[in-house]
Amino acid sequence: MIVGRGASDPVGRRPRIVVLGAGFAGYSCLRTLESRLPPNAAELIVVNPADHMLYVPLLPEVAAGILEPRHVAVPLRARLPRTGVVLGNVAGVDLQAQTCTVMDIEGRPRTLSWDRLVVACGSVTRLLSVPGVGEHALGFKSIAEAVYLRDHVLRQLELAEQADDPVERAARTTFVVVGAGYTGTEVVGQGHLLTRKGLRQFPGLRPEEVTWILLDLAPKVLPGLNPSLSGPALRVLRHRGVDVRLRTTVSEVSSTCARLSDGTQIPTRTVVWCVGVRPDPLVQAVGLPTREGRLVVNDRLAVPGHPDVYAAGDVAAVPDPARPGEITAMTAQHAQRQGTLAGSNIAASLGHGHNQPYRYRERGFVVDLGGLQAVADPFHIPVTGVVAKAITRGYHLAALPAGRVRVALDWVADTCAERPLVQFGLVSETAVRLADADRMP
Repeated sequence: MIVGRGASDPVGRRPRIVVLGAGFAGYSCLRTLESRLPPNAAELIVVNPADHMLYVPLLPEVAAGILEPRHVAVPLRARLPRTGVVLGNVAGVDLQAQTCTVMDIEGRPRTLSWDRLVVACGSVTRLLSVPGVGEHALGFKSIAEAVYLRDHVLRQLELAEQADDPVERAARTTFVVVGAGYTGTEVVGQGHLLTRKGLRQFPGLRPEEVTWILLDLAPKVLPGLNPSLSGPALRVLRHRGVDVRLRTTVSEVSSTCARLSDGTQIPTRTVVWCVGVRPDPLVQAVGLPTREGRLVVNDRLAVPGHPDVYAAGDVAAVPDPARPGEITAMTAQHAQRQGTLAGSNIAASLGHGHNQPYRYRERGFVVDLGGLQAVADPFHIPVTGVVAKAITRGYHLAALPAGRVRVALDWVADTCAERPLVQFGLVSETAVRLADADRMP
């Protein structure tokens, strides 16, 4: 058991820095600390339920069978050699005692003390209290969910080909994606191409029988992007035959049907929930002031009144330097840069470097639509088509903390050879049930 340290601890002991979460923010924080601090300046510990950092932006390509799942997982012990890894989930934080309670992967509680704490536990899927979503919709935030979705889509094609009932056949070949943000748009783009390739293995199905539907309450796809990008993305999807329905969402989901907000009922066995995320429930358990469900921090990422507690990424309400009075968006770009700053400022608090405020200039976004299509606005210059595709892949290779060669080789293999589409059945439906997404460990 890892125990907290008391007043009898040696005076010369190293300060312990504990980072909760190893997403973009937590991982970047630890990388910075390892580079800024001398080897014996502090003890570094990360608490995370998995032994890897997941490069989430490439999950749609995992679901499409383009990338091998391990290639988007960055091993923590290999990339953070000076950091101790504690596998588990944080169940509570005691700010006065400077300890946190960790439930390890076998459900055993541990008490972990800290001298500096970084809350970077990320976000969970937002369910919006829509009846049936937790029980019947598929999430898309983890490797398990991406692998399960790929198996599920291929399984539906197989079962549809064998079905004698035309109603069942139509339901199994109808795929509904809810949420036309970055994730939903990429999932429907890659998913549509996956089924197109998959039909080569199912001669009993015709291309016109397979339907992909993208829903969003917003008036456009990619609502957070410039119209010069959302417009071309919409045209690409509709040209492929994707049924894009805007100002519309689901009001109820069952095992065989999705009821829409306009009263329409769509028989389907597949609803993919990409509506959005909310901060990890741990934020509420910490008991500190929040804004929009995120921990309030100053522009140095420290929690007011608690100079030894920092927060970064999706759980932190970081003042946006580009929009006075607003907080930064919950994006990987912000999380990565905030994690780096948190690590730098913690190092400064230990006498290594200088404390700095958060400054960030948006450099644009990239959205991969599958095949040779993408949209991007590097340095706010809108680009589409093959050029945008090259920029998108170049961006991901540059942003990947590890595994660049393996990812690049996967892309080359997908271009030069037939994609192997098989079902492994390694992930069960109960393992990816959305109803369990918000439960505290």
